Amino acid sequence: MKTGTILLDHGSGGKLSHRLIADLVLPIFDNAILSPLHDGAVFDIDGQRLAFSTDTFVVDPIFFPGGNIGDLAVNGTVNDLAMCGAEPLYLSVGLIIEEGFSMADLKKILKGMGSASEKAGVKVVTGDTKVVPKGAVDKIFVNTSGIGKIPHGVDISSRNAQPGDKIILSGTMGDHGVAVLTQREGMTFDSSLKSDTAPLNHMVAGMLSVCQDIHVLRDPTRGGVGTALNEIAGKSGVGVKIYEEKIPLKDAVAGICELLGFDPLYIANEGKLIAFVNPRHAEKVLAAIKEDEFGKDACIIGEVISDHPGRVIMKTRIGGIRIVDMLTGDQLPRIC
Repeated sequence: MKTGTILLDHGSGGKLSHRLIADLVLPIFDNAILSPLHDGAVFDIDGQRLAFSTDTFVVDPIFFPGGNIGDLAVNGTVNDLAMCGAEPLYLSVGLIIEEGFSMADLKKILKGMGSASEKAGVKVVTGDTKVVPKGAVDKIFVNTSGIGKIPHGVDISSRNAQPGDKIILSGTMGDHGVAVLTQREGMTFDSSLKSDTAPLNHMVAGMLSVCQDIHVLRDPTRGGVGTALNEIAGKSGVGVKIYEEKIPLKDAVAGICELLGFDPLYIANEGKLIAFVNPRHAEKVLAAIKEDEFGKDACIIGEVISDHPGRVIMKTRIGGIRIVDMLTGDQLPRIC
């Protein structure tokens, strides 16, 4: 698809997002640190490997079951650093606020950021605030950037998946996207469903304490599990096979997705990770995830195969085979 203007789909994390980066961003800024296009940049300073990441949050609504735009922003950047295998240390916070925004709501958002930072064990050490005229921004947008250090011996990258690797999903998928959607549209369901927004750095530290032979980590945010798996398959040049019956999914999420015609494989998550692990160590890594408060529902959902390089296939509950493509379009815009 060729277009002379930016579409909402360009921010979906799917095919148009990747094309925008490949066609416009990389030709201008390409360098050895940027080109892997991991969750964060990984580089070395005086023998210490560091990870650096930045993200901007425009979620609508700004308050939703389980969190708000503030703790979402902190957790999002903490998790991007953790997916590099890093111990997150410091964050910056940038606020773009619409004139007339409620001071009480701003205080609530900042308190959420403070609580999330404390839970993750990171410090907000710098930031910036801009106020724009009413109508120039939708209430408030938040940018967070972060830096962390990577332990020696850890080499995690979306290019590292190997045939035989077991694929672990740390919990039920789609909770965040569906919770935000139902709040946005004023839908009322007999459900206690809430966003899964959470810091995953302590989980990752626990995983690395039992095994450093973890090849890939990703948090399947925009574009969901399906898109994240496609990115990894493409960058590593391998095939990915998953099993529908093994993928954890809350009944409420499944029901709402069926009602609205959404595929939960492409619904955003904000407190889940995907791990590609040497098969010899998969069970002990899975056990370490299950010990974390956010990993109780973790499962091995598939494996890496030599066939179908760059493709994701799923064995369905009825025994058929389905190709899981990268997200086309944007099921749920402004979900994070």
